[in-house]
Amino acid sequence: MRWQVQEAKQRFSEVLRAAAAGEPQVVTKHGEEIAVVIDIADYRRLRGLDVTFMEYLRVDAVADDDFEVDRPREQPREVDLTT
Repeated sequence: MRWQVQEAKQRFSEVLRAAAAGEPQVVTKHGEEIAVVIDIADYRRLRGLDVTFMEYLRVDAVADDDFEVDRPREQPREVDLTT
């Protein structure tokens, strides 16, 4: 969605709701794009900042990565539970 500055100011709550729903909101001034309002989790991901585990899952970061888990293949060690 594109918003002129004046309209974005008047309907700021709506701009924020749409951004939080994952829809970047472009703000223009005299027809020129000057800013984008995005969800905080997207911002943190783009900046490489720490995100909570839930935020990480919400943005489906695993789908964009080559996600591999390196697990040891040997058998677990014996444990003596008698003492």
